[in-house]
Amino acid sequence: MIRNLVAALALIAAFAATSPSSADDHGLLFVSLTTDEVHRVDMATKFSASTLERGHPLAIWLNDKGVLLASKQNASKFAEQQKALAELIGKGATLIVCPFCMKHYGVAESDLIEGAKLGNPELTGGLLFKDDTRTLTW
Repeated sequence: MIRNLVAALALIAAFAATSPSSADDHGLLFVSLTTDEVHRVDMATKFSASTLERGHPLAIWLNDKGVLLASKQNASKFAEQQKALAELIGKGATLIVCPFCMKHYGVAESDLIEGAKLGNPELTGGLLFKDDTRTLTW
């Protein structure tokens, strides 16, 4: 039974890989970035950049330890990652930072990198629940 499940999942994955959605779909990609782990952040920003370049709108939600990426105080530690986020913002991505998580990790709103937006139910929920939104988490 497990073999059948694995085979079915492999078949679905293979089909999905050969049938990519086109930029004509213009579905929003909503990325939930929960980490400050450099490798995972780099994977998320590179995938996000590729999606944005294909014509899909992009929103990145920094939450949990991800909020540390948007803090100017961490500029030396996350220089490359902040540069990647700034480039995404410059190309039209929306960068949202969780205020609850900011409070937990001691990140002030005045400390956010340029272009980052403080999350709120209207902004975050408005993007997350928009028709044709797809989500990924790192």
